[in-house]
Amino acid sequence: MIKVVLADDQALIRAGFRVLVDSAPDLSVVGEASDGREAVEQVRVTDADVVLMDIRMPGLDGLAATREIMADPALSGVRVLVLTTFEVDEYVFEALRAGASGFLGKGVDADELIEAIRVVARGDALLSPRAVKSLIARFLTQPEVSRLPEPEQLSALTGREREVLALVAQGLSNDEIAERLYVSPLTAKTHVNRAMAKLDARDRAQLVVIAYQTGLAQVDSPQAQ
Repeated sequence: MIKVVLADDQALIRAGFRVLVDSAPDLSVVGEASDGREAVEQVRVTDADVVLMDIRMPGLDGLAATREIMADPALSGVRVLVLTTFEVDEYVFEALRAGASGFLGKGVDADELIEAIRVVARGDALLSPRAVKSLIARFLTQPEVSRLPEPEQLSALTGREREVLALVAQGLSNDEIAERLYVSPLTAKTHVNRAMAKLDARDRAQLVVIAYQTGLAQVDSPQAQ
């Protein structure tokens, strides 16, 4: 059973998501929070697997709450799925850098929401190619997103790992990467995992951020189309 915490300052939105999440046989809402501080506390006391996290909340906002969760070694298995009114929210990029595994619009369909929770619960990132391109194009040039990995980390990547990283930045799955490179899905997964380890990335979402920040992927290049 995948345990879910709902964090949103609007009770009506939480109630709607609770009905949707609890309708799935393998999902269960184990806690609710109306602000970031409550969200962090609920994650700790409920042993949650996934947090549906709104960004704009009073007190401790969702961005700060995500950072706090990701910084706690005791919560290393928790995945944060950001909820936003618009697909490209002004804080979504920072949420991904903080460790969130992806993001969803609040108007998401029931089936899509349930599958999204399953995706991040198993350690994958939820980033559509269109969303990635829009997000990076809007925020990559901002001063606050200029921090890059150390050069020695990048030099540790093999040529194939760099190639795989660029494909991850498009939002491709392991199966799609395997098809593109004419390798097995297991081989593709191995390359992705090695790149994550070398770059100290928590998941694929952070790999996407790194790929664009370092120039391995570019918004206007064919790879980003």
